[in-house]
Amino acid sequence: MKRTIILAATLALAGTPVLAQSAQPAPQAQTTPQEQTQASGQRTQIRAVSIVDVSDLPAESQTQISQIEADRSQDQLEALRTSIEGSPALVDALEKQGATPSDVVAASLNETGTLTVVTRKET
Repeated sequence: MKRTIILAATLALAGTPVLAQSAQPAPQAQTTPQEQTQASGQRTQIRAVSIVDVSDLPAESQTQISQIEADRSQDQLEALRTSIEGSPALVDALEKQGATPSDVVAASLNETGTLTVVTRKET
């Protein structure tokens, strides 16, 4: 959760239109190099976008996504989706995969600039 807040605050201040939430939460007592870099005021630019549906992930990753969903507030989810809606390029990428911002359940921006957006399509 701490990582989500750091990423959200850093990206919001930097003007990046996407809030990120890790699909693999880091232990709370440790910080990752990405958190340290972002906490010091530097930002990672989005260089590539990968969109994946939770049903296409391995079982372990699906469990992690379910835990993220359980731990996150509705306000945090809405902030993530609103941020994505503010980026026409991301909306377009989602549409090409048959998804919409309302299908997004998590997003993670790694240190190399790859934004992974996880969707859960309502059936």
